[in-house]
Amino acid sequence: MIRDTSAQDEIIEPIHSTRKWWIAGSIIGLMTLSSVFVYPSYQRWASAEQSISRERLRLSTVNRGTLVRDVSAQGKVVAAIKPTLFSPAAGVVTLVVEAGDSVAKGQLIAEVESPELKNQLEQEISALQSAETEFSRKQIQASKTDLQNQQTIDLAEVALVAARRELRRAEAAHAKEAISEFDYDKANDDVATAELMFKHSTQDAKLQTESLQFELQTAQLQIDRQKLKVKELTRQVYELSMTSPVTGIVGNLAVENKDAVIKNQPLVTVVDLTAFEIELQVPDNFSSGLEIGLDAEISHSGILYPGRLVSISPEVVNSQITTKVRFTDETPSNLKQNQRVSARILLESRADVLMVKRGPFLESGGGRFAYLVENDLAQKQPIRIGVTSVANVEILSGLEENQVIIISNTREFEDSDVVYLTN
Repeated sequence: MIRDTSAQDEIIEPIHSTRKWWIAGSIIGLMTLSSVFVYPSYQRWASAEQSISRERLRLSTVNRGTLVRDVSAQGKVVAAIKPTLFSPAAGVVTLVVEAGDSVAKGQLIAEVESPELKNQLEQEISALQSAETEFSRKQIQASKTDLQNQQTIDLAEVALVAARRELRRAEAAHAKEAISEFDYDKANDDVATAELMFKHSTQDAKLQTESLQFELQTAQLQIDRQKLKVKELTRQVYELSMTSPVTGIVGNLAVENKDAVIKNQPLVTVVDLTAFEIELQVPDNFSSGLEIGLDAEISHSGILYPGRLVSISPEVVNSQITTKVRFTDETPSNLKQNQRVSARILLESRADVLMVKRGPFLESGGGRFAYLVENDLAQKQPIRIGVTSVANVEILSGLEENQVIIISNTREFEDSDVVYLTN
């Protein structure tokens, strides 16, 4: 015979009605309390078109301050002073230094042997001596001519005095009727002739003197011209021995030792290591704001050095503009040519500007909207931006101070109006 389970049953006391109501009230209260806290979150979640983790986003607070519009670029250190020496004449070059050698200002670097140039100098020196000899000869000739002219004038003056004396004698004899009328007239004619001879001799001597002075002046100018030729050729011969124009190092050699060179052929480049510039490649969309004289900051070994924009290339190459920035104060002592550095050119500064940190939201939203964060929701907000810098962007309208927006890439929001942010 199979026994039932009645021996295992336990009699439970019936629950009183008061206890039933207490339990029911507690459950209802808990449900009401839960709805107070859960429902708003549920409502926000339900109003969002999609949700995304807050940890994946970058947020920034809108603030008011001074916006510095600038452009940052990577560049390299280049020598501001790197003169190249050229051959002053055709000849054979002898190099005294090698690439990488340290040189001082005025130190001999190379010599060019030019027999042709030296021969020209000797010819011009000989021509100068000949011109000086000719000038001396003309001086002697002028003195001789002056003496002859003076002699002619003196003889004419003596003849004039004698004619006047004969005229006085003829006048006395004519008054006593001791001579004929013909002799008297002849005495007058002799005086007139003597006076003309004296006058013409004086004028002729004056003209000859002026002519000789002109010839001497011409000869002197010829000498001066010849001296300039000799001086120029002397300078060229002197420059055949080329010295370093600065203190630095020999950068590179364009020729080999004992090479035959032509005039104006590059020979040696000397680099001044105490004067450096930063060559930067700036995107061409900043070209309208670039001006020579703009302030800049050069970053080297974690230290910022003040600088100034000194050169802007007139052409665009591969959408880049080549610019040069020069140190305005001290130059770092450990700089090396072609070393990579970063710099920032300060285009303009605006005070009391509403701004926010720059981020990928500008590109993803085209600068036309941003997502305003309030509690757990990010709402799409139309905005209007102004100038941008490397770190910040100006907000002209659509946002207020102390509001928080998403500055990371918002493409994954898929243009949603409301996005729920999860923790």
